[in-house]
Amino acid sequence: MNKPTGRIAGIDYGTVRIGIAMADLEIGIASPYETYTRRNAELDAKYFSELAVAERLLRFVVGLPVHLDGQESQKSHEARQFGKWLGELTTVPVDYFDERFTSSEAEVILGQANFTKKRRKARLDQLAAQIMLTAYLESGAKNQSNPQGLE
Repeated sequence: MNKPTGRIAGIDYGTVRIGIAMADLEIGIASPYETYTRRNAELDAKYFSELAVAERLLRFVVGLPVHLDGQESQKSHEARQFGKWLGELTTVPVDYFDERFTSSEAEVILGQANFTKKRRKARLDQLAAQIMLTAYLESGAKNQSNPQGLE
């Protein structure tokens, strides 16, 4: 069976900025992609529609910020609403994945990189998305809830 060609996008949802990471299914390694600054509903829709087509996206993985005990938070609810909108807009399937500690892990990594505060802030969300997407890939989650047969 041929492996599907395309990519998975990891999304670190935020009300102001959205971190995006990408993983090519053939390689299976997540990389930081971009930090998108939200503008308005129309421009956000245009951006994500074009992203889905340009990157041949087969799946979005939206990070869920859950509490330490695993319970979902208000931000988890917002991330789920965003994921639902994203799936309806692009017709690309959406998975959700626990993103606990990704931002703090990203802050540690960026702090060790000796970046300026401005450069750390610019990279934080996309690095958090990369960390979450890497964990998603390593967990095998892409093979479990798999309506399109991704492997």
